[in-house]
Amino acid sequence: MTARIIDGKAVAATLREQITADVATLNCQPGLAVVLVGHDPASHVYVRSKAKQTTEAGMASFEHRLPDTVSEQELLALIARLNSDDAVDGILVQLPLPSHISADKVLCAIDPAKDVDGFHPVNVGLVATGAGGIVPCTPLGALFLLKEVQEDLSGMNVVVVGRSNIVGKPMAQLLLQKNCSVTIIHSRSRDLPGFCRSADILVAAVGRPEMIRGDWIRPGATVIDVGINRIADAEGKTRLVGDVAFAEALETAGAITPVPGGVGPMTIACLLRNTVEAAKARRGT
Repeated sequence: MTARIIDGKAVAATLREQITADVATLNCQPGLAVVLVGHDPASHVYVRSKAKQTTEAGMASFEHRLPDTVSEQELLALIARLNSDDAVDGILVQLPLPSHISADKVLCAIDPAKDVDGFHPVNVGLVATGAGGIVPCTPLGALFLLKEVQEDLSGMNVVVVGRSNIVGKPMAQLLLQKNCSVTIIHSRSRDLPGFCRSADILVAAVGRPEMIRGDWIRPGATVIDVGINRIADAEGKTRLVGDVAFAEALETAGAITPVPGGVGPMTIACLLRNTVEAAKARRGT
């Protein structure tokens, strides 16, 4: 058996088309402000991609690129200005931040109504209790991809590998809201392979390249690989791999997301979606 490959690029393209059509019906132009501190090459590429897709969807893109020597007070002052700027509906601070700046303090300074990353404690609490809130982009994108395989997830046995606040925990909460039975496992869990083999749906979000082997996967299971890891081959060239040994998993899983081309494209598409939804909520439309 060879697994179905879930094409995140295609699903993200369809979602962006829907977002563009939605923006065209609004009587305002949603605006997304992205703040980048420092000169990390990967972050710069990612921010450029976000800006490009934002404008292509008909939204306003505001970029703020700051040196890595910027003080925490200066960054917080910028966020305060963006909070009060009516043209800005979404604020995203690209992580990681330099060590002299508290990421927690910065993320908590963002107006929850403009927190399109879904990291503010207010949104975290609302999502956890099922009371609304802005959902973090990567778990939301993963949920869209799961629904490509099976629309009704009720009763499914799900194992989430990883307990981060960014992916693992909110992913589990979203799946609980879909009436799944959810288990979170992590580095201190006993018998990781055994837990993984019990899953109808396996979500890998641990950040360790190809940790999950093919024989850890239940035959026919759906695998969502959130990991993005850069590794070097024998010739010194680098490539991206997920947290799942993809070639092995293809022989066992029923459906699987590739890396790259799976969850990654969905993250930016869901960021755009969150920005549009934030614009509507702020304006009561």
